[in-house]
Amino acid sequence: MPLPARRPSVPVRVGPVTIGGGAPVVVQSMTNTDTADVAATVSQVRDLARAGSELVRVTVNERGAAAAVPRIREALDREGVHVPLVGDFHFNGHRLLAEEPACAEALAKLRINPGNVGRGSKRDPQFAEMVEFACRFGKPVRIGVNWGSLDQDLLTRLMDENSRRAQPWDAMDVVREATVVSALESAARAEALGLPHDHIVLSAKVSGVQDLIAIYTNLAARCDYPLHLGLTEAGMGTKGIVASSAAMGVLLQQGIGDTVRVSLTPEPNGDRTREVIVAQELLQTMGLRAFTPMVIACPGCGRTTSTYFQELAQRIQSHIRTRMPEWRRAHAGVEEMTVAVMGCVVNGPGESKHANIGISLPGTGERPVAPVYEDGEKTVTLKGERIAEEFQELVEAYVLRHYARREESP
Repeated sequence: MPLPARRPSVPVRVGPVTIGGGAPVVVQSMTNTDTADVAATVSQVRDLARAGSELVRVTVNERGAAAAVPRIREALDREGVHVPLVGDFHFNGHRLLAEEPACAEALAKLRINPGNVGRGSKRDPQFAEMVEFACRFGKPVRIGVNWGSLDQDLLTRLMDENSRRAQPWDAMDVVREATVVSALESAARAEALGLPHDHIVLSAKVSGVQDLIAIYTNLAARCDYPLHLGLTEAGMGTKGIVASSAAMGVLLQQGIGDTVRVSLTPEPNGDRTREVIVAQELLQTMGLRAFTPMVIACPGCGRTTSTYFQELAQRIQSHIRTRMPEWRRAHAGVEEMTVAVMGCVVNGPGESKHANIGISLPGTGERPVAPVYEDGEKTVTLKGERIAEEFQELVEAYVLRHYARREESP
Protein backbone atom coordinates (compact mmCIF):
# COMPACT_ATOMS: atom_id res chain seq x y z
CA MET A 1 0.00 0.00 0.00
CA PRO A 2 1.49 3.40 -0.95
CA LEU A 3 2.32 5.91 1.76
CA PRO A 4 -0.11 8.83 2.20
CA ALA A 5 0.63 11.89 0.07
CA ARG A 6 2.21 14.59 2.22
CA ARG A 7 0.48 17.95 2.47
CA PRO A 8 2.56 20.54 0.57
CA SER A 9 4.42 22.90 2.87
CA VAL A 10 7.34 25.28 2.61
CA PRO A 11 10.69 23.95 3.89
CA VAL A 12 12.05 25.57 7.05
CA ARG A 13 15.70 25.05 7.93
CA VAL A 14 16.51 24.61 11.64
CA GLY A 15 20.26 24.22 11.71
CA PRO A 16 21.01 21.04 9.72
CA VAL A 17 17.38 19.85 9.99
CA THR A 18 14.67 20.60 7.43
CA ILE A 19 11.04 20.77 8.57
CA GLY A 20 8.41 20.54 5.85
CA GLY A 21 8.90 20.80 2.11
CA GLY A 22 8.53 17.04 1.74
CA ALA A 23 11.37 16.27 4.19
CA PRO A 24 10.92 13.27 6.51
CA VAL A 25 8.78 13.94 9.58
CA VAL A 26 11.11 15.25 12.32
CA VAL A 27 11.10 13.88 15.88
CA GLN A 28 11.58 16.35 18.68
CA SER A 29 11.45 16.41 22.47
CA MET A 30 11.92 18.79 25.40
CA THR A 31 14.08 18.79 28.50
CA ASN A 32 12.56 18.95 31.97
CA THR A 33 15.73 20.10 33.74
CA ASP A 34 16.31 23.56 35.16
CA THR A 35 17.99 25.14 32.13
CA ALA A 36 20.20 27.23 34.42
CA ASP A 37 21.72 23.92 35.57
CA VAL A 38 24.11 23.56 32.66
CA ALA A 39 25.46 20.10 33.54
CA ALA A 40 22.01 18.54 34.06
CA THR A 41 20.61 20.10 30.89
CA VAL A 42 23.60 19.07 28.77
CA SER A 43 23.26 15.52 30.09
CA GLN A 44 19.57 15.30 29.25
CA VAL A 45 19.95 16.89 25.82
CA ARG A 46 22.73 14.41 25.08
CA ASP A 47 20.50 11.49 26.13
CA LEU A 48 17.56 12.74 24.07
CA ALA A 49 19.74 13.31 21.00
CA ARG A 50 21.32 9.88 21.27
CA ALA A 51 17.86 8.34 21.58
CA GLY A 52 16.99 9.98 18.25
CA SER A 53 15.50 13.39 19.03
CA GLU A 54 16.36 15.58 16.05
CA LEU A 55 15.42 18.84 17.79
CA VAL A 56 15.48 19.45 21.54
CA ARG A 57 13.56 22.29 23.17
CA VAL A 58 14.70 23.91 26.42
CA THR A 59 12.81 26.20 28.79
CA VAL A 60 14.01 29.82 28.80
CA ASN A 61 12.03 31.31 31.66
CA GLU A 62 14.44 33.55 33.54
CA ARG A 63 17.75 35.30 33.04
CA GLY A 64 19.82 32.46 34.49
CA ALA A 65 18.32 30.08 31.95
CA ALA A 66 18.89 32.52 29.08
CA ALA A 67 22.51 33.05 30.14
CA ALA A 68 23.05 29.28 30.35
CA VAL A 69 21.94 28.53 26.78
CA PRO A 70 25.24 29.55 25.08
CA ARG A 71 27.21 27.48 27.60
CA ILE A 72 24.93 24.50 27.00
CA ARG A 73 25.45 24.84 23.26
CA GLU A 74 29.23 25.06 23.67
CA ALA A 75 29.35 22.02 25.97
CA LEU A 76 27.26 19.93 23.58
CA ASP A 77 29.41 20.92 20.62
CA ARG A 78 32.55 19.90 22.52
CA GLU A 79 30.99 16.47 23.00
CA GLY A 80 30.06 16.21 19.32
CA VAL A 81 26.32 16.51 20.06
CA HIS A 82 25.13 18.95 17.41
CA VAL A 83 21.36 18.57 17.84
CA PRO A 84 19.62 21.96 17.29
CA LEU A 85 18.28 23.64 20.42
CA VAL A 86 14.92 25.40 20.48
CA GLY A 87 14.19 28.07 23.08
CA ASP A 88 10.74 27.92 24.71
CA PHE A 89 9.63 31.43 25.68
CA HIS A 90 6.56 32.62 27.59
CA PHE A 91 5.63 35.98 29.13
CA ASN A 92 9.11 37.55 29.33
CA GLY A 93 10.96 36.32 26.23
CA HIS A 94 11.31 39.83 24.80
CA ARG A 95 13.10 40.98 27.95
CA LEU A 96 15.31 37.89 28.26
CA LEU A 97 16.55 38.17 24.69
CA ALA A 98 17.28 41.87 25.18
CA GLU A 99 19.27 41.06 28.33
CA GLU A 100 21.01 37.98 26.89
CA PRO A 101 21.25 38.34 23.09
CA ALA A 102 23.82 35.51 23.00
CA CYS A 103 20.92 33.22 23.90
CA ALA A 104 19.20 33.97 20.59
CA GLU A 105 22.46 33.43 18.73
CA ALA A 106 23.01 30.01 20.34
CA LEU A 107 19.48 28.76 19.65
CA ALA A 108 18.49 27.21 16.33
CA LYS A 109 14.84 28.23 16.67
CA LEU A 110 12.58 30.28 18.93
CA ARG A 111 9.18 29.12 20.15
CA ILE A 112 6.68 31.91 20.83
CA ASN A 113 3.21 31.36 22.34
CA PRO A 114 1.02 34.28 21.15
CA GLY A 115 -1.33 33.77 24.10
CA ASN A 116 1.49 34.32 26.58
CA VAL A 117 3.51 37.03 24.87
CA GLY A 118 1.69 39.87 26.61
CA ARG A 119 -1.71 41.23 27.55
CA GLY A 120 -3.63 44.18 26.15
CA SER A 121 -1.49 47.02 24.84
CA LYS A 122 1.73 45.10 25.63
CA ARG A 123 0.94 42.10 23.41
CA ASP A 124 1.79 43.51 19.99
CA PRO A 125 4.99 45.37 20.97
CA GLN A 126 6.35 42.39 22.92
CA PHE A 127 5.52 39.98 20.09
CA ALA A 128 7.25 42.40 17.72
CA GLU A 129 10.38 42.46 19.88
CA MET A 130 10.58 38.65 19.82
CA VAL A 131 10.18 38.57 16.05
CA GLU A 132 12.79 41.30 15.62
CA PHE A 133 15.32 39.16 17.51
CA ALA A 134 14.50 36.22 15.26
CA CYS A 135 15.02 38.41 12.19
CA ARG A 136 18.27 39.91 13.52
CA PHE A 137 19.82 36.49 14.12
CA GLY A 138 18.19 34.73 11.16
CA LYS A 139 16.32 32.25 13.35
CA PRO A 140 13.10 30.46 12.42
CA VAL A 141 10.18 30.66 14.82
CA ARG A 142 7.55 28.16 15.89
CA ILE A 143 4.38 30.06 16.66
CA GLY A 144 2.90 27.64 19.14
CA VAL A 145 -0.69 28.18 20.21
CA ASN A 146 -2.03 26.24 23.21
CA TRP A 147 -5.70 26.41 23.97
CA GLY A 148 -4.84 26.37 27.66
CA SER A 149 -3.26 29.80 27.16
CA LEU A 150 -5.37 31.09 24.29
CA ASP A 151 -5.39 34.81 23.55
CA GLN A 152 -8.48 35.90 25.51
CA ASP A 153 -8.99 39.09 23.49
CA LEU A 154 -9.16 37.04 20.29
CA LEU A 155 -11.48 34.48 21.86
CA THR A 156 -13.80 37.26 23.08
CA ARG A 157 -13.83 38.81 19.58
CA LEU A 158 -14.78 35.51 17.94
CA MET A 159 -17.40 34.76 20.59
CA ASP A 160 -18.97 38.18 19.90
CA GLU A 161 -18.93 37.52 16.16
CA ASN A 162 -20.48 34.11 16.73
CA SER A 163 -23.31 35.55 18.80
CA ARG A 164 -24.33 37.61 15.77
CA ARG A 165 -24.55 34.60 13.46
CA ALA A 166 -27.96 33.52 12.25
CA GLN A 167 -27.04 30.03 13.41
CA PRO A 168 -24.34 30.35 16.09
CA TRP A 169 -21.66 27.69 16.37
CA ASP A 170 -21.25 25.51 19.41
CA ALA A 171 -18.96 27.18 21.97
CA MET A 172 -16.29 24.48 21.52
CA ASP A 173 -16.26 25.09 17.76
CA VAL A 174 -15.52 28.75 18.47
CA VAL A 175 -12.61 27.78 20.71
CA ARG A 176 -11.25 25.52 17.95
CA GLU A 177 -11.58 28.33 15.42
CA ALA A 178 -9.88 30.78 17.78
CA THR A 179 -6.95 28.38 18.13
CA VAL A 180 -6.51 28.23 14.35
CA VAL A 181 -7.01 31.97 13.87
CA SER A 182 -4.50 32.78 16.61
CA ALA A 183 -1.82 30.80 14.78
CA LEU A 184 -2.63 32.25 11.36
CA GLU A 185 -2.97 35.87 12.46
CA SER A 186 0.24 35.65 14.49
CA ALA A 187 2.10 34.24 11.48
CA ALA A 188 0.76 37.03 9.28
CA ARG A 189 1.88 39.61 11.86
CA ALA A 190 5.34 38.03 12.02
CA GLU A 191 5.70 38.22 8.26
CA ALA A 192 4.56 41.87 8.28
CA LEU A 193 7.37 42.51 10.78
CA GLY A 194 9.90 41.02 8.37
CA LEU A 195 10.13 37.34 9.32
CA PRO A 196 10.40 35.35 6.07
CA HIS A 197 7.59 32.99 5.15
CA ASP A 198 10.03 30.07 5.18
CA HIS A 199 11.08 30.82 8.76
CA ILE A 200 7.73 29.98 10.33
CA VAL A 201 6.41 26.70 11.77
CA LEU A 202 2.95 26.54 13.33
CA SER A 203 1.45 24.43 16.07
CA ALA A 204 -1.98 24.53 17.67
CA LYS A 205 -1.89 22.12 20.57
CA VAL A 206 -4.79 20.87 22.64
CA SER A 207 -5.23 17.91 24.98
CA GLY A 208 -8.21 16.17 23.34
CA VAL A 209 -7.75 13.70 20.49
CA GLN A 210 -10.80 14.72 18.45
CA ASP A 211 -10.09 18.42 19.04
CA LEU A 212 -6.52 18.02 17.80
CA ILE A 213 -7.65 16.22 14.66
CA ALA A 214 -10.30 18.87 13.91
CA ILE A 215 -7.99 21.82 14.54
CA TYR A 216 -5.06 20.53 12.48
CA THR A 217 -7.30 19.45 9.61
CA ASN A 218 -8.65 23.00 9.53
CA LEU A 219 -5.21 24.60 9.92
CA ALA A 220 -3.67 22.43 7.20
CA ALA A 221 -6.34 23.51 4.73
CA ARG A 222 -5.66 27.21 5.36
CA CYS A 223 -1.88 27.57 5.12
CA ASP A 224 1.31 26.04 3.76
CA TYR A 225 3.47 26.52 6.85
CA PRO A 226 5.03 23.34 8.24
CA LEU A 227 3.00 21.98 11.14
CA HIS A 228 4.28 20.63 14.45
CA LEU A 229 1.98 17.93 15.88
CA GLY A 230 1.43 16.92 19.47
CA LEU A 231 -1.07 16.82 22.28
CA THR A 232 -0.15 19.51 24.76
CA GLU A 233 -0.71 17.16 27.70
CA ALA A 234 -0.83 13.57 26.49
CA GLY A 235 -0.72 12.05 29.97
CA MET A 236 1.23 9.28 31.64
CA GLY A 237 2.12 5.77 30.53
CA THR A 238 -0.15 3.89 28.19
CA LYS A 239 -2.79 6.64 28.26
CA GLY A 240 -0.34 9.18 26.88
CA ILE A 241 1.01 6.76 24.29
CA VAL A 242 -2.44 5.73 23.07
CA ALA A 243 -3.80 9.28 22.96
CA SER A 244 -0.78 10.59 21.05
CA SER A 245 -0.80 7.67 18.61
CA ALA A 246 -4.55 7.94 18.00
CA ALA A 247 -4.47 11.68 17.31
CA MET A 248 -1.24 11.96 15.35
CA GLY A 249 -1.78 8.69 13.51
CA VAL A 250 -5.01 10.01 11.96
CA LEU A 251 -3.35 13.28 10.92
CA LEU A 252 -0.18 11.67 9.59
CA GLN A 253 -2.26 9.26 7.53
CA GLN A 254 -3.84 12.32 5.90
CA GLY A 255 -0.37 13.69 5.13
CA ILE A 256 -0.66 16.36 7.85
CA GLY A 257 2.34 16.97 10.09
CA ASP A 258 5.99 17.80 9.49
CA THR A 259 7.40 17.36 12.99
CA VAL A 260 6.07 15.55 16.06
CA ARG A 261 6.48 15.36 19.80
CA VAL A 262 4.91 12.80 22.11
CA SER A 263 4.44 14.83 25.30
CA LEU A 264 4.45 12.05 27.91
CA THR A 265 4.28 12.89 31.59
CA PRO A 266 7.27 10.98 32.96
CA GLU A 267 7.03 8.74 35.97
CA PRO A 268 9.00 10.02 39.00
CA ASN A 269 12.68 9.78 38.00
CA GLY A 270 11.53 8.18 34.74
CA ASP A 271 13.51 8.14 31.54
CA ARG A 272 12.76 11.24 29.44
CA THR A 273 13.90 9.44 26.29
CA ARG A 274 10.78 7.28 26.31
CA GLU A 275 8.84 9.97 24.46
CA VAL A 276 11.45 9.93 21.69
CA ILE A 277 11.20 6.15 21.31
CA VAL A 278 7.39 6.31 21.16
CA ALA A 279 7.50 9.01 18.46
CA GLN A 280 9.97 6.95 16.43
CA GLU A 281 7.89 3.81 16.79
CA LEU A 282 4.75 5.67 15.71
CA LEU A 283 6.42 6.93 12.52
CA GLN A 284 8.10 3.60 11.81
CA THR A 285 4.97 1.54 12.44
CA MET A 286 3.12 3.75 9.95
CA GLY A 287 5.88 3.24 7.40
CA LEU A 288 6.78 6.94 7.31
CA ARG A 289 10.36 6.55 8.56
CA ALA A 290 12.78 3.88 9.72
CA PHE A 291 14.88 4.40 12.83
CA THR A 292 15.81 0.98 14.15
CA PRO A 293 15.22 -2.66 13.17
CA MET A 294 11.72 -3.78 14.08
CA VAL A 295 11.32 -6.76 16.41
CA ILE A 296 8.15 -8.73 15.66
CA ALA A 297 7.07 -10.92 18.59
CA CYS A 298 3.88 -12.88 19.17
CA PRO A 299 1.72 -12.01 22.20
CA GLY A 300 1.71 -15.54 23.60
CA CYS A 301 -1.17 -17.88 24.34
CA GLY A 302 -1.88 -21.25 25.98
CA ARG A 303 0.66 -22.82 23.61
CA THR A 304 3.43 -20.65 25.05
CA THR A 305 3.24 -21.15 28.80
CA SER A 306 7.03 -20.76 28.98
CA THR A 307 8.23 -17.16 29.24
CA TYR A 308 11.41 -17.97 27.34
CA PHE A 309 10.34 -16.40 24.07
CA GLN A 310 9.19 -13.24 25.90
CA GLU A 311 12.57 -12.97 27.58
CA LEU A 312 14.34 -13.54 24.27
CA ALA A 313 12.23 -10.91 22.50
CA GLN A 314 13.07 -8.42 25.23
CA ARG A 315 16.77 -9.30 25.06
CA ILE A 316 16.82 -8.92 21.27
CA GLN A 317 14.98 -5.57 21.43
CA SER A 318 17.44 -4.28 24.04
CA HIS A 319 20.40 -5.64 22.10
CA ILE A 320 19.26 -3.91 18.91
CA ARG A 321 18.73 -0.55 20.64
CA THR A 322 22.13 -0.83 22.28
CA ARG A 323 23.86 -1.72 19.02
CA MET A 324 21.91 0.64 16.79
CA PRO A 325 24.13 3.74 17.18
CA GLU A 326 27.15 1.74 16.00
CA TRP A 327 25.18 -0.10 13.30
CA ARG A 328 23.78 3.18 11.98
CA ARG A 329 27.25 4.67 11.71
CA ALA A 330 28.73 1.58 10.10
CA HIS A 331 26.00 -0.01 7.97
CA ALA A 332 23.74 1.74 5.47
CA GLY A 333 20.07 0.72 5.60
CA VAL A 334 20.24 -1.42 8.74
CA GLU A 335 17.29 0.48 10.24
CA GLU A 336 15.06 -1.25 7.66
CA MET A 337 15.79 -4.73 9.05
CA THR A 338 13.02 -6.81 10.64
CA VAL A 339 13.65 -9.47 13.29
CA ALA A 340 10.98 -12.02 14.34
CA VAL A 341 10.96 -13.78 17.73
CA MET A 342 8.02 -16.20 17.76
CA GLY A 343 6.73 -18.52 20.46
CA CYS A 344 5.32 -21.65 18.84
CA VAL A 345 4.79 -23.59 15.63
CA VAL A 346 1.41 -22.04 14.71
CA ASN A 347 2.73 -18.77 13.25
CA GLY A 348 6.39 -19.06 14.20
CA PRO A 349 7.89 -20.40 10.98
CA GLY A 350 5.64 -18.28 8.74
CA GLU A 351 6.34 -15.00 10.55
CA SER A 352 10.04 -15.86 10.75
CA LYS A 353 10.14 -16.38 6.99
CA HIS A 354 8.59 -12.95 6.39
CA ALA A 355 11.27 -11.23 8.50
CA ASN A 356 14.85 -10.62 7.42
CA ILE A 357 15.91 -12.93 10.21
CA GLY A 358 13.63 -14.78 12.61
CA ILE A 359 13.54 -17.54 15.17
CA SER A 360 10.65 -19.89 15.98
CA LEU A 361 10.91 -21.08 19.57
CA PRO A 362 9.24 -24.25 20.79
CA GLY A 363 5.83 -23.94 22.40
CA THR A 364 4.50 -26.13 25.19
CA GLY A 365 4.97 -29.80 24.31
CA GLU A 366 6.91 -29.08 21.09
CA ARG A 367 10.36 -30.45 20.32
CA PRO A 368 12.99 -28.33 22.17
CA VAL A 369 14.53 -26.89 19.03
CA ALA A 370 14.41 -23.41 17.45
CA PRO A 371 14.74 -23.10 13.66
CA VAL A 372 16.18 -19.83 12.36
CA TYR A 373 15.15 -18.33 9.02
CA GLU A 374 17.00 -15.74 6.98
CA ASP A 375 15.22 -14.05 4.07
CA GLY A 376 12.64 -16.82 3.94
CA GLU A 377 15.04 -19.77 4.08
CA LYS A 378 15.77 -22.02 7.07
CA THR A 379 19.49 -21.73 7.83
CA VAL A 380 20.11 -23.45 11.16
CA THR A 381 18.33 -25.03 14.10
CA LEU A 382 19.36 -23.92 17.58
CA LYS A 383 18.98 -25.93 20.77
CA GLY A 384 20.43 -26.12 24.23
CA GLU A 385 21.14 -23.46 26.83
CA ARG A 386 22.67 -20.79 24.56
CA ILE A 387 19.81 -20.18 22.10
CA ALA A 388 19.57 -16.50 23.06
CA GLU A 389 23.30 -15.83 22.74
CA GLU A 390 23.58 -17.78 19.51
CA PHE A 391 20.63 -15.99 17.94
CA GLN A 392 22.12 -12.61 18.84
CA GLU A 393 25.34 -13.72 17.17
CA LEU A 394 23.37 -14.68 14.06
CA VAL A 395 21.70 -11.24 14.00
CA GLU A 396 25.12 -9.58 14.22
CA ALA A 397 26.42 -11.78 11.38
CA TYR A 398 23.34 -10.97 9.28
CA VAL A 399 23.97 -7.24 9.66
CA LEU A 400 27.59 -7.63 8.60
CA ARG A 401 26.68 -9.68 5.51
CA HIS A 402 23.63 -7.80 4.27
CA TYR A 403 24.13 -4.09 5.02
CA ALA A 404 26.88 -2.24 3.24
CA ARG A 405 29.65 -0.88 5.40
CA ARG A 406 29.75 2.89 5.26
CA GLU A 407 33.05 4.45 4.36
CA GLU A 408 34.85 5.84 7.38
CA SER A 409 34.95 9.63 7.59
CA PRO A 410 38.46 11.03 7.09
